[in-house]
Amino acid sequence: MRFDVLTLFPELIESHMNFSIMKRAVNEGIIEVNTVNPRNYTLDKHRKVDDTPYGGGTGMVLYAQPYVDCYEGVNKEANSITIMMTPQGEPFTDKISNELAEFDQIIILCGHYEGFDERIREIIKPREISIGDFVLTGGELPALCLIDSVSRKIEGTLGKIESAHDDSFSDGLLEYPQYTKPREYRGLKVPDVLLEGNHKLIEEFRLQQKIERTKLKRPDLYKKWSEKNL
Repeated sequence: MRFDVLTLFPELIESHMNFSIMKRAVNEGIIEVNTVNPRNYTLDKHRKVDDTPYGGGTGMVLYAQPYVDCYEGVNKEANSITIMMTPQGEPFTDKISNELAEFDQIIILCGHYEGFDERIREIIKPREISIGDFVLTGGELPALCLIDSVSRKIEGTLGKIESAHDDSFSDGLLEYPQYTKPREYRGLKVPDVLLEGNHKLIEEFRLQQKIERTKLKRPDLYKKWSEKNL
């Protein structure tokens, strides 16, 4: 999987790739993460990439030319998709993460300031994705969320791909509670069923815990799950 991120602040993306699981995935060639700065494509001698909006209003709007030229300069795989991180996009879900993991390349556009000149959307025609109903100072953090989530779906990133199968949302439910040593801490004990080695009972216990936890914490998810499974 190859990620190409168009960003005015490449350091924000690159620094995340220097730690933990993501660093290992990059070093082992499981994923490749490149950054391209639209500022390098501006025709302005001061490398300016934004200006005040036509029609008035606060903030600055990103020029179309640097972003379009930057995008067109990216070498594209046959099986690629382009994503624009924006609060106006469809909500990012585990289902979408699985869909994106089927591509060989994901190109991500990160905005800043008051947003993109609309002609960037009209020319590039990206799939627009949002990580939630809130606004951030830029698209880099949402892009990292997407990269991290999609990378987990790729064989080798987690060591065993099965590690992602029990994650929250993988089957429409939240994950079951997890325990490790010691067996008792401050009077709180690990449930006996997890200590007895009966894998069938453990699976039944964990499923029931997932159902109860989802019903309590995310009734919206529980409603969708129960309509399909009960």
